[in-house]
Amino acid sequence: MERHSSNNDFHTLLEAIKSSDVVESRVQLLVKLTELDLPEKSDAALLAESLAKLWEDFTCLDVSQCLLNKAIVEVAAKYVNLDLSACLLQFLELGIKASVWCGKHLKMTVMSNADSQEEEHSNIFFQVLLDFLSLSATSMIALTRYPVMTDNDSAVIVERFILEQLNLTRDVVSEAKRISCGTEVLKAAQMVIDAVMRLCKEYFLAVNWDPCDARFEKEESSVDQKVVNSRNHVINITKCTIEKLYKLGILAANDGGNLVTVLNVSWKGVVTLLQQGKEVLTEGVSVQDIIVTLISLVNEPLKCAAVAWSSLEETISMTEARRIFLPAKFYLINAVKISSFYPCQAYLVYREVSHCVLMISTFRILLSFQKLLNTASEVFSELLEKTSIDLLTSLLNSTEVNQEQKLELLDWIFADECCSNSFHGDLSSFYHLNSMVEIFSVSSESIPQERLLLLGRIALFHTLLRYSIYVEEDVRNKLTRKLGWLLDILVDEEVYSSFLDLQILVSYGCGKTIELVWQPIFSSLLDALKTFMILVSSSSGWVEMEAFLLENLFHPHFLCWEMIRELWCFWSRHAESDMVNGILDKFLSLMKLLASPESVLIHASPLRKIARIICSLLMNGSSSIVDHVYSSVIGDGKSHWSSVMYIALLLEGFPLNSLSDNLRSIAKQKIVTDYFSFTATSSHKLSTTCSSGVFGFPVFTLSASLQSQQVSISDVDMKSLNFLVTTIRNFKNAVHKLMKEHYHKLLNETLGIISNLKHLYKSDEIEEVILELQNLFISGPAASDPLLYQCKPYLLLFMGGLGDMDMSESDNCAKSCAVWELYHMLFKERHWALVHLAIAAFGYFAARTSCNQLWRFVPQDAALSYDLMSGNEANEERFMSELKAFLEKEMAVLTVSPSLEQLQLLVKEGIMLKEMVQRISSIQIETMECEDVGVDVQSNKRRKLPDGISKGVELLHSGLKVIGDGLSQLQQNHFESSEHHDKFLTHVSQLQDVITDIIGLTNE
Repeated sequence: MERHSSNNDFHTLLEAIKSSDVVESRVQLLVKLTELDLPEKSDAALLAESLAKLWEDFTCLDVSQCLLNKAIVEVAAKYVNLDLSACLLQFLELGIKASVWCGKHLKMTVMSNADSQEEEHSNIFFQVLLDFLSLSATSMIALTRYPVMTDNDSAVIVERFILEQLNLTRDVVSEAKRISCGTEVLKAAQMVIDAVMRLCKEYFLAVNWDPCDARFEKEESSVDQKVVNSRNHVINITKCTIEKLYKLGILAANDGGNLVTVLNVSWKGVVTLLQQGKEVLTEGVSVQDIIVTLISLVNEPLKCAAVAWSSLEETISMTEARRIFLPAKFYLINAVKISSFYPCQAYLVYREVSHCVLMISTFRILLSFQKLLNTASEVFSELLEKTSIDLLTSLLNSTEVNQEQKLELLDWIFADECCSNSFHGDLSSFYHLNSMVEIFSVSSESIPQERLLLLGRIALFHTLLRYSIYVEEDVRNKLTRKLGWLLDILVDEEVYSSFLDLQILVSYGCGKTIELVWQPIFSSLLDALKTFMILVSSSSGWVEMEAFLLENLFHPHFLCWEMIRELWCFWSRHAESDMVNGILDKFLSLMKLLASPESVLIHASPLRKIARIICSLLMNGSSSIVDHVYSSVIGDGKSHWSSVMYIALLLEGFPLNSLSDNLRSIAKQKIVTDYFSFTATSSHKLSTTCSSGVFGFPVFTLSASLQSQQVSISDVDMKSLNFLVTTIRNFKNAVHKLMKEHYHKLLNETLGIISNLKHLYKSDEIEEVILELQNLFISGPAASDPLLYQCKPYLLLFMGGLGDMDMSESDNCAKSCAVWELYHMLFKERHWALVHLAIAAFGYFAARTSCNQLWRFVPQDAALSYDLMSGNEANEERFMSELKAFLEKEMAVLTVSPSLEQLQLLVKEGIMLKEMVQRISSIQIETMECEDVGVDVQSNKRRKLPDGISKGVELLHSGLKVIGDGLSQLQQNHFESSEHHDKFLTHVSQLQDVITDIIGLTNE
């Protein structure tokens, strides 16, 4: 009876509400309706229809309507948890109308003026809005309790309901800052988003997604139409939700961080739904647009940071850096996830993806250049480096992206255009803070030709190598083919100069134990290449890797060649002994083909390069391997190429100490014996004592062995000093250009030898050497010879050891005066390398000499006495200051940062050097053109020399033969005066050179 009475009351109240024309009465009746027990199932449908009509009856905006709608929402909220199977669509239609009304009047309310009446209305309206948002979330939860709609009409209502709820949620979020109860409204909006997400998840689980149903096409006759309808219905709901949450995520991102919660839940919803529907959402959802949007959101905070830091005056704190970079990481992580789910769609925008990763890499390098941004650089590397690589590898590792597409992507990033002269921009501005802003103006289309991104491109390649363990084998093989591209980029003068100076943060460890360490990018790149070598060693990529190492054995650029040499050394340390022996035999065969006397003394010649690599490989080799190479070269000691190879290897530091005991003793004894045999040879026979064709090779080999501290000489032997004096005099007296060059090289090496034999500085013969050097470099007629300028670095080595010599500080001491004059000459040299060597030599000298009057060694116009900027004003105190600074740096840590003045001076000198080279090049071209013209003019008319000259030359030649016959008789008669005999032979030898030159001229 009570249940029947309640039903009667329900129908009575419902009729009264419908028949009443007074809004206040309806509100009161609706309040009473909420106090009744829940109606029966059939009555719920009637109630839903009535509530929808009541909402529809009132369209004007006033307080009464707000109160009525508030009451309607309260009634609906009470009955929404009933069994709505008979009235579900009616409740949803009520929700559609209510959400449209709330959205329209939300904008009107926010725009209206805040007078007292409007304020009252606003308060009531916002309460209605809050209640309805709660009802909306509850309604969506209620939907999960019922089967997925299979008829089109019902599905349309559900889809429209969800669409309108999401539209209202977007409006609420966009206006939240202008609403007094904005916080409560945002919380309610988040409840709606969570409910929608739950609904989509439940619907996906409730539908059969059997892939055998021909990709769920509606026309598939073998599939029940209801199943098809339910699938399409769920897909439509999911697409709609993704689109709305995507736009909501953009809205929250553009709010400047005030909508963090909405930002998180919206983008999380997009990612979750895309992951859930990755098998059925390949069409209809523009995944590539979502990825591009996320990429733009990644770049935005970085660009804002670049603008803010372009005029930086103080260090950026870790808190500030994290505040800026965390949002970028958030968007980047979402982009990585979506790209992993939809690699084919992500590939459609691979240029934008590559652009984003390259921007991050370049921005990271720019941060590394500025000390004030060191902390920011650490935060940036921690948050974004690995995640940005994950974005790239999401495409490179995908099995859905074919091999041609992966190669196209790598070609786009590491384009060959970077190695040509067609790229745009000026890298010289890269080191300035404002370049951080400029990189964001680079479009994705112009990436292959953009010069401003070169260092970032190298850094990206370096990072890919470091994380190559996380990429598939086929991608590693493709990266191997790009190693040549890396070397081509490094040869750019501005790239490799920056590359040598740059330090970057490198992460070590994994998980929570990751540690960031500042490391030179050159050494870090080498480490990455070594790791990469290990990874490809057991795959088909090793063929490409080995070809790369062999092709670049003689790379012309010093930096690239050093990298190749280091990689070969790394390989030899970890390869099997048979493999090392095999490659060494091949290198020796190649060395044999390159062996020539002309190239053995040229440091950068292919012969010396291959010898340098062989010696580097042997440094870590076993004694048996070193013995094998030594025996292979020396075994055929009579052959011409064997001697040349032997010299080249010794000049490059062949590890004599690694030989077995017997061979080591023989080899060292041979070096010393050859040297003393050569130095004991008389001057006129020097040119004929070298069977290898390399003039003075024993001197070169001993010098190299002494520098590597593998050979020592007895203290009692002073022949080196005598030989140095002889060499100086032969250099001064040499008439033939070739002989002068020979003696010039001998002079350099002999100075180097003596600088390593400290005991010789205490001998009496050292004074004669110093006086000869004074005469040669300062007072003698040969002082202006250009070849002597090339001797000054070796002279400085010799001068540094004079600290071990006993010296008088008297003006009457010729030896002391000579030392002062030599130091004065060297200190006046203004080339930066000679300045450095001079101060180093003098520092070594000053630390060991017993002299107290050091000022005597320094001239007033020493190069270091001038100011760095103008170079016009000399000051003795400045020299002492620079000397002190140099000595302090020598004692300090190895990593010394250059001052701004020093950097500016180096830049200035570099510009001057470049201009000088350009002028010389143009002069040489003009000279060649003039010479060509001269040859053309004279080629048609060859003038004959006068008969007198030709006849005289013939007589000279005949006379020379007669003199030669006389010399043999002279030797047979045992000419007594040895000194006279030597002088005579010297003059005859010089005469022979002159006559040979004249004969050559007459033949021309």
